[in-house]
Amino acid sequence: MKRIKWLVLSFAVVAVLGLMGYAAVVFGGALVVDEEELTLDATTTIETTDGKVIGRVFDENRIPVSIDKIPKHVQEAFVAIEDRRFYEHEGVDFRSVVRAVMEDIAAMAKVEGASTITMQLAKNLFLHNDKTWMRKTKEVMAAIHLERELSKKRILELYLNEIYFGQGVYGVEAASRFYFSKSVNDLTIAEGALLAGMAKGPNGYSPIDHPDKALSRRNLVLQVMDDTGKISTEQRKKAQNKSLGLDLRKDKPNPWADGYIDLVLQEAREKHDLSIDELKQGGYRIIVNMDKEAQKIAHELFTEDRFFPGSTKGVQGAFVMMEKASGKITAAIGGRGYQLGDLNHVTVKRQPGSVMKPIAVYGPAMMKKTYQPYSVIPDQKMEINDYTATNYDDQYAGAVTIYDALVQSKNAPAVWLLDQIGISYAKDYLQQMDITIEDQGLAVALGGLSKGLTPLQMAESYRTFASGGKAIESTTISKIYNREQQTIFKADPEETQVFSPQLAWNMTEMLTEVVETGTGSAGEYSKALAGKTGSTEHPFVKGEYKDAWFVGYTPEYVSALWMGYGTSDENHYLTGGSEYPTRLTKEILSELNETENLAASFTKPEQVEDLPEPIELPNNINLQSELAFGGFSLFQGKLNWTGSSDNRVVYRIYREEEGIDERVGEVKGKSEYVIDNLNLFRSSAYYVVPYNPLTKIEGKKSNTVEISL
Repeated sequence: MKRIKWLVLSFAVVAVLGLMGYAAVVFGGALVVDEEELTLDATTTIETTDGKVIGRVFDENRIPVSIDKIPKHVQEAFVAIEDRRFYEHEGVDFRSVVRAVMEDIAAMAKVEGASTITMQLAKNLFLHNDKTWMRKTKEVMAAIHLERELSKKRILELYLNEIYFGQGVYGVEAASRFYFSKSVNDLTIAEGALLAGMAKGPNGYSPIDHPDKALSRRNLVLQVMDDTGKISTEQRKKAQNKSLGLDLRKDKPNPWADGYIDLVLQEAREKHDLSIDELKQGGYRIIVNMDKEAQKIAHELFTEDRFFPGSTKGVQGAFVMMEKASGKITAAIGGRGYQLGDLNHVTVKRQPGSVMKPIAVYGPAMMKKTYQPYSVIPDQKMEINDYTATNYDDQYAGAVTIYDALVQSKNAPAVWLLDQIGISYAKDYLQQMDITIEDQGLAVALGGLSKGLTPLQMAESYRTFASGGKAIESTTISKIYNREQQTIFKADPEETQVFSPQLAWNMTEMLTEVVETGTGSAGEYSKALAGKTGSTEHPFVKGEYKDAWFVGYTPEYVSALWMGYGTSDENHYLTGGSEYPTRLTKEILSELNETENLAASFTKPEQVEDLPEPIELPNNINLQSELAFGGFSLFQGKLNWTGSSDNRVVYRIYREEEGIDERVGEVKGKSEYVIDNLNLFRSSAYYVVPYNPLTKIEGKKSNTVEISL
């Protein structure tokens, strides 16, 4: 009886210890398993609207795929070679585990033992950095926990998506696309077996580096599938007779896209709270607004030194272009030789120079009735509030229209006008275009800012003139899908009315003249283009330039192009000014025109009036006179003169008098005038003065003639 008692007690102790051990394994598995790791890292792709992938962001290059989209024969290939009892055990094949532990003890080191698919998954997900003696035990604990919590189908799905296939590729979908240029859903039996064979050692059985080993391993997988009844002998022989059949699809580097991709990543971070780490793991699809043709054209032309004049090598530049109608950014060059991670000059603030005048001075001023395109303002060297305003060529006309001041890019009139309208008033309009500046001085009129503006800001602001006075926030991103292919963002930006449609059209007309006859006339472009040039003086080298700009728009696109050095010192300066970015912009548009057939002219909106062409008054009027019969006094005086071909010119006829001369009449678009009421008893002297009805200014008077009997 005593022996029986001890035997029962021993069995009880063993049973209790067994239950305690089992409980430890079960509950310990929950400690090993990290639920977050069950969501596998996935590659984020950056794609154009036509589905072309231009960039990938990832820690592990993986494209998760549902088990339902993985062919049965592919699943069976992995199960056959890696864990043929997968559907029978509960996560652990104890015979294999015991053997592995004994081998560890015998070798006094960690020796790889046969593991189930579930154990491999547990090791790869939770223990890939664990090199301790307890790792195998932890694998067992985690595997049992996974089997209790997940279905076999889900475990196999995780395994097939997690496994590494060499060449930086993870998961069967990414591997299928890399090695065979097709989706896993389209893999043949032989192709699926090849991938399954790589699971044991993706580098050792690489079909690229070790094709013979890969072929032998693939055929072994096929044999095991035959042995386990997953395929027929006929299928096995047919598959074994095939070559590896690789059709590698290596992503070619896209250096032409890097500047644009950088803007996309910045926008994702700042506007959608998607950090680079989240993008590397989240498996998003980001659909972007890039026009590949425009992007490539700009990138290629940026490599040509002829467009970038400098004292030494290293002249930098930036270019951004967006659709006028939508604000979608279609092209962005972050710099010459730009690589992802470099300083993106599209978003770097630079001194804007004279490209500031339309948005900070003339636009806001012409929102007042007092100032319109043909309003006359002073053009003279002047000092205002301790700020001296001078023209770049030190030439002054005394007075000039806003139209001519803009076309000729005069500085003094712009400074005077900013003083008249007030800096705070001008800044209110800048704020409406999402431009905030701290500066309070009149140098704002000439782009003399403490921090400058970015090419992207300049393009957005000029888009206001191109779009009927409406501002819009530009965007590189059209849509964002999560890993479940659900739309989590769709761009739908709202417009803000900043300027009136009439002002916007007037500005377009004036900026078109800038390109045709003014400071923006450098280079060749045969279609419609409006724009403004700008440059800044170099602080250390007299007569040379620090920044050079051209900002402009066509009926379809708005663009900004800056060039200069990243460092400004006596050894780094531009040897040419704004004519260079102007020429380069026109070259980009010319090449784009070959594929898109850009518009030849701007279309005037229905609700606005045309801006009249400037009137050029004649300078040397040759006046002649004669007597003729007729009129109340029997005689008439006839005046005729050499007139202008512009029929809008008004001619005022004056008679000389003591004190103030008397205006006796005027004609429009004619070169003769008849005087009916001649004084028969004395002679009279007459002269003609041309008058501009747009500017309301008289020109130079003609010679004087006398009429007498």
